[in-house]
Amino acid sequence: MDNNKIKIFDTTLRDGEQSPGCSMNLEEKLKVFETLQSLNVDIVEAGFAIASEGDFEAVKEVSKLAKDTIVCSLARANKTDIERANEALSFAKNFRIHTFIATSELHMKYKLQMNREDVLQKIKDSVSYARNYTNDVEWSAEDGSRSDFQFLCKCIDVAIKAGAKTINIPDTVGYCMPLEYQDIFKKIKNNVDNIDNVTLSVHCHNDLGLAVANSISGIEGGARQVECTINGIGERAGNASMEEIVMAIKTRKDILPYFTDINTKHIINASRVLSAVTSFTVQPNKAIVGANAFAHESGIHQDGMLKHNRTYEIMNPEAVGLNKSKLVLGKHSGRHAFKQKLNEMGYSLGDNFINEAFKNFKKLCDKKKEIFDKDIIALVDNEVSQQDDLIKLLLLEVTCGSTRNPLVKVILDYKGKEIEKSNSGNGPVDSIFNCINGLINNNAKLELFLINAITKGTDAQAEVSVRLKENDISVSGTASDTDTMVASAKAYITALNKLIMKRKKRNVGLNLSTKKIN
Repeated sequence: MDNNKIKIFDTTLRDGEQSPGCSMNLEEKLKVFETLQSLNVDIVEAGFAIASEGDFEAVKEVSKLAKDTIVCSLARANKTDIERANEALSFAKNFRIHTFIATSELHMKYKLQMNREDVLQKIKDSVSYARNYTNDVEWSAEDGSRSDFQFLCKCIDVAIKAGAKTINIPDTVGYCMPLEYQDIFKKIKNNVDNIDNVTLSVHCHNDLGLAVANSISGIEGGARQVECTINGIGERAGNASMEEIVMAIKTRKDILPYFTDINTKHIINASRVLSAVTSFTVQPNKAIVGANAFAHESGIHQDGMLKHNRTYEIMNPEAVGLNKSKLVLGKHSGRHAFKQKLNEMGYSLGDNFINEAFKNFKKLCDKKKEIFDKDIIALVDNEVSQQDDLIKLLLLEVTCGSTRNPLVKVILDYKGKEIEKSNSGNGPVDSIFNCINGLINNNAKLELFLINAITKGTDAQAEVSVRLKENDISVSGTASDTDTMVASAKAYITALNKLIMKRKKRNVGLNLSTKKIN
């Protein structure tokens, strides 16, 4: 392998899914995996097979879909985890078992309650056992960046001798500074026998906002695999962002003489797919994939861009899947122009879907004076998320004011049957949610209700995000509309539809009341 090739190990489906409220069902995971394959990701960590039946099925089904992508499952340092990982991965053409154990004094004492000798034995036993199933075994030192260096080197040596081909040194809690993290890898290269026979890997978290910087520093220290996620999703403050690392390497070849096999033209689409699936919106100023990443509003910047785009852009938007076309859509635009605009924005959709989206686009044009790209993205994402919904909003009427309690009327469609209810509550949003809950037997707790304006102006679409939790099931829904109350109802219903699917998987079912209330 070219020593300057950087393998991209994507853990969106495993570590990324551990973000609170970010869990995905099987269909959603497969959709994200297909996107990762189109990006040409080297290794995809599809899940933690032992964690649940859902994770096991996800790893199994991803394994069946995989072509040249290596599919991986995480496993703790015990036989049961490793056997379960192998069972799920056995359908893949190429697969990897990723086993790990903590190596820092803090984790060993308080979490594992094990001494150093016990940990070393666990490493030897787990890696050796995993090698019975595959030659591709990765070993990770959890909290490696805070581990005693001499002991860390002993652990790595044991893992290599037991048969590990990839050694991962994670900055599990995002504690390291870039030069400090780089130095760990440089010292490992100089202090561990046979280190040149394995691939060193980085896995960084963003607790101090340094995940990408640390990952690149780890590469400069000798790592040749980067573990990362789309949009940087992950536990706490998230993981290192795949798109930022890949584009940093692509853009700064003058000081980063490395390359990846990522098809960067699919980056924007991958970001949008994940955002739509998880209802985790990308902040506008997010590097590479944010709505403002290639936007210029300042007069000085606009003047510079008109004279030469390199004055204020260090990357071509086309490189990540965007198009600089100035095609402006409005109420006089035709279906062909609408379809072309969607293609330029990275969407690949069927004619039936485009026809329905175009009708809704025309309705939006009648409500708004100016249509922005973000409006179109929100509209299409709404359509995608509601395509197969069991429950749909047919009508919402809200009467409220400073001198009266709000009155809400809701009509829903459930499998072709209309159900209706009127209700009042403490404010219009509370009334809407109470009304929907009156039609649907829902005891889930509302954990998040968030409103954002998609664009500027009083006619801007409102984007509402809702997260519901029922026992150990957490689901989220996002919707947009020029009417904030309609967006709130749609977002709540989107979350309920996801809850239905998860309940069905657990044979709980959903009790719908069809009693009409005037």
